[in-house]
Amino acid sequence: MKKVKINLNSITAVKEFVSIVMMYDFDVDLVSGRYAVDAKSIMGIFSLDLANSIQLVAHTEDVGDFFDKIKDFIVD
Repeated sequence: MKKVKINLNSITAVKEFVSIVMMYDFDVDLVSGRYAVDAKSIMGIFSLDLANSIQLVAHTEDVGDFFDKIKDFIVD
């Protein structure tokens, strides 16, 4: 399991992010406070508070190039 903080600050960013996540077979969750949603669900993502950064949890040990593809969304 790999974790990173991301920021999705616009509708366009959410659409682009979901299209990238959909290319991977492993499960990816987004966690905001006590809520966790499937990162492949646009409706789920919009149910979160997108004003703050969100924790991404990739349920795999082999992320391959996944973090490279989403690097524009990752915050330090």
